[in-house]
Amino acid sequence: MQHIKTLRRSLGTAAAIGLLSVQQAYAALPTEVSTQLDTTKTDVVELGGLILVVLIAAAAFKYMRRAM
Repeated sequence: MQHIKTLRRSLGTAAAIGLLSVQQAYAALPTEVSTQLDTTKTDVVELGGLILVVLIAAAAFKYMRRAM
C-alpha cells in the first residue's frame, strides 16, 4: 500500500514538472484586434463606474429614508 502512495506521488510530481516545462507559443494579434480590445476595455471600465455610482446612490437613498 505504501508503494502505491509513493508511486502516485512520484507520477503526480512528474506530470506537474512536465506541464510546467511545456513552452507556449504566442501568435501576434492583428492591430484591429488590439484596437478593439482597448476600446472594449475602456467601455467596460466606464460601465463599471456607472454601475458603482448607481449602487452608491441607491444605498444613500435607502439610508436617508431610514433616518426619517
